[in-house]
Amino acid sequence: MSGYVIDLRNLVKSYRTEAGDFLALKGLDLQIESGVFAAVVGKSGCGKSTLINMIAGIDRPTGGECWVAGSPIHNFSENQMAVWRGNNLGVIYQFFQLLPTLTAMENVLLPMDFRNKYTAAERLQRAEFLLETVGLGDQLNKLPTTMSGGQQQRVAIARSLANDPAVVLADEPTGNLDSRTANEIFELFERLAAQGKTFVMVTHDNDLASRAGRIIRLADGEIVSIENRLG
Repeated sequence: MSGYVIDLRNLVKSYRTEAGDFLALKGLDLQIESGVFAAVVGKSGCGKSTLINMIAGIDRPTGGECWVAGSPIHNFSENQMAVWRGNNLGVIYQFFQLLPTLTAMENVLLPMDFRNKYTAAERLQRAEFLLETVGLGDQLNKLPTTMSGGQQQRVAIARSLANDPAVVLADEPTGNLDSRTANEIFELFERLAAQGKTFVMVTHDNDLASRAGRIIRLADGEIVSIENRLG
């Protein structure tokens, strides 16, 4: 175990295809501390999604080690992974992935209900607090279908924080939003990172990426540069 929130060591991911084995990640090393807002950028097919899936435990490495929030998730069983993910990881998707029949409040409550981490009263209080934090304190009982894309993404952000995870992963979180709303969402990420959350965001938007505290550039399954812009 290291002092890093994310510690990837010689990480390799190989996929078997009809044309032979394809190396998506080639011995990648990456360390990220608490409170860092990192943007992962690179051309399509460079390994960005594979990297995010490794950190999330959605996919497993072919070789190397993947330590996240102090745990060797490369060694976990599927059951161990499910419990770990619920307690330590928040994920934000490009297309929100909210349950359409649940209100904003109910969507944020759901991860807490699954993990049974807080009392019923604490869950309600926390869900309301998180929605207020993302600027939706007056939208608690609205259904996603009655909300704008930016509002839905804010609900998704609140939901990702429900169980107070150490790491929040965002996969093209502004890709489905207009530029003004994307900027507002990015500013929200910045504020949350300043409060100590570790954010790792995959994006094709170089302008937004350039504002992250750390920019990780991938090409052909390898890190070609890491730029620290803050601190």
